[in-house]
Amino acid sequence: MATSRDYPDDLLTDGEVDAGENVIEVTDLAEGGTFATVEATSPTDAEAAVGDAHRAREAMRETTLVERAEWLETIADAIEARKERLADVIVREAGKPISSARGEVAAAAERFRRAVEEVHDLQGEYVEGTTAGHEGWKAIVTPEPIGTVLCITPYNYPLSTTALQVAPALAAGNCVVLKPASKTPISAAILANCIDEADLPEDAFHYVPGEASDIGDVLAGDDRIDAIAMTGSSGAGKHVAKESGMVNLHMELGGNAPAIVFPDADLTDAVGACANGSFKYAGQRCSAVSRVLAHEDVHDELVEKLEAETDQWVAGDLFDEETTLGPLISEDQADWVQELVDDAVETGADLVRGGDREGRFFEPTLLANVPHDARIVHEEQFGPVAAVTTFSDETEALDIANGGDLGLDASVFTSDHDRAMGLAEKIHAGAVRINGAPSHGLGDIPFGGVKDSGIGREGIGYSIEAFTTTKSIVL
Repeated sequence: MATSRDYPDDLLTDGEVDAGENVIEVTDLAEGGTFATVEATSPTDAEAAVGDAHRAREAMRETTLVERAEWLETIADAIEARKERLADVIVREAGKPISSARGEVAAAAERFRRAVEEVHDLQGEYVEGTTAGHEGWKAIVTPEPIGTVLCITPYNYPLSTTALQVAPALAAGNCVVLKPASKTPISAAILANCIDEADLPEDAFHYVPGEASDIGDVLAGDDRIDAIAMTGSSGAGKHVAKESGMVNLHMELGGNAPAIVFPDADLTDAVGACANGSFKYAGQRCSAVSRVLAHEDVHDELVEKLEAETDQWVAGDLFDEETTLGPLISEDQADWVQELVDDAVETGADLVRGGDREGRFFEPTLLANVPHDARIVHEEQFGPVAAVTTFSDETEALDIANGGDLGLDASVFTSDHDRAMGLAEKIHAGAVRINGAPSHGLGDIPFGGVKDSGIGREGIGYSIEAFTTTKSIVL
């Protein structure tokens, strides 16, 4: 259950209730104070939710593709009907500027609609035996729901990432247990109401907000969970994998994307992409450009242009359309970014712009001549920092880009097609963008990482495949 001074009608399907003492207070990052509360799910209730979903699996398996397509359309329509209220919530709970929040709501609705298109491909295939001794064998090969999917979603895209997990899971005919980030549970609560409008089989969907320390292991370790979709940090992902045992893991985890800039690149485009990649949503994105690798011949010019671009990122009222930079999600996160920036300066980096903070707000920061052994070159920062380091040739650029334990995204800026393709093949990352900042879009193109950056690939169709099993009926 959830309550809110501002959003009782959207948060509840059965009217306003007393949330009791065990609540999550959601901080208003736009105006301060607490703007909403959500009743925290107890371990006992979390276990019961999994049990209810487990028992509802057969009802979900029996649903038709037509029914699922209708659910997804209904949910998309319900999101759009609440688009202004959802955008307002995302601004407050996630600290996202209003223009970005509106874009996230639109993306969430569109992801449910894209899932409708993919549902029609879940029709299976006909296969004939072709090997000796199997002549005349005929098989109907069908995709079936995997069962119950646990969706663990992050604070940085509390609605659109949730849609990217929940829509494919429902499209495949699975039951869903949704555990949103404890810092941003309100948009997920409203989404739960949107899903309620779709009239799924009873107990097919459960919304279980709560602290990971309270219910995370209860959910991940329950052997009635058949698949786990998670977006979060690498450390949290490893913990969930350890607790979960033999289930289908679908994880998009930490990133430390390098952007490699060569002298033959269009610097104007490269600078704009790197600034957007570093500062959008205050850098709190797994696909953020965390380090800019500039060829030594172009480092100074690139830094000069980046300094001018940094000034274009404007902090202010999050409901002002002109505001492009908001606060970090917490003071702890601001402390972490400060620690990495200070370490870079102490090891020899030049602080060109920014570097200061006030509470959760961290200035857009530009570091130049960052030593290769600075922590910020190898660790995920999740803050509005562009850290520029140099390289002398392609071999050194690859060594820096492939250093560390993360490999989610990367970018290469050059006008040399052969160089771009050659580097893209050698970079250890799940996705490499040529002459652009990393971007995952709506989910048409698969994305995910290597090394500690994840398991599997997200995307509407790719996620549906991960949430199904294949059965062969042989005649």
